[in-house]
Amino acid sequence: MEVAGSVAIVSGGASGLGAGVVRMLVAGGGRVACLDRDEAAGRALVDEMGPSCTFHACDITDPGQVAQACGAAFEAHGDPNVLVNCAGIAPVRRFLTRAGDVYPLEQFREVMEVNVIGTFDVIRNVAPRMASREPGRDGERGVIVNTGSLAGLEGQTGQTGYGASKGAVVALTLPLARDLAPLGIRVLCICPAAMDTPMVKAYPEEVQSRLSTLHLFPKRLGTPTDFAAVVRATMEQPMLNGSVIRLDAGTHL
Repeated sequence: MEVAGSVAIVSGGASGLGAGVVRMLVAGGGRVACLDRDEAAGRALVDEMGPSCTFHACDITDPGQVAQACGAAFEAHGDPNVLVNCAGIAPVRRFLTRAGDVYPLEQFREVMEVNVIGTFDVIRNVAPRMASREPGRDGERGVIVNTGSLAGLEGQTGQTGYGASKGAVVALTLPLARDLAPLGIRVLCICPAAMDTPMVKAYPEEVQSRLSTLHLFPKRLGTPTDFAAVVRATMEQPMLNGSVIRLDAGTHL
């Protein structure tokens, strides 16, 4: 699958990893619908990218908004052959503190709603339209790339909710790939380690510095450009399917 001429939907596309993917796709000659709840950032990205990019306001925990935003994306660009799910949240909280405070059920439910159910709902809306496309080489109709996390494989202190949610996204990869294979749709999951995104920038500086030192090489935070390059590789290499790809600079937590 070539980037040039591709039609993509990117959830969480207004900033961070998602914005990196949007920029890569547009620069390569693709058309992109950006779904995000941050309207200001989304509109600014469209102004930067030009007519090949549209923005559709969407809270992915609201099924009505997801359906409406995906419908608007189909109307703007046609049936997609690429879906990249980057929308997510990353709360950090110990399960039980020394003071006796336990992880709130409401926060656990929220991270599951955004990272797991929201991701699943976007796929549920997009996959039928992807499956309706005329097949290309090898009978391929599309590729779905979900964003996991190293926390979903090697969750650390304070990542009970986040790690569980990303572990679910990782576990979704192979069965979904098997379900969609007869329709010519591939499914992959990319698991980044520490990335230079607003999510990580919200951590204290000492935490950010410690995260980057965990990388074997290079000794820096990953970037949205790094992530987008892997997304491009998943598009261009049809033998990648059902796989969980670590983007971690050799990090093992």
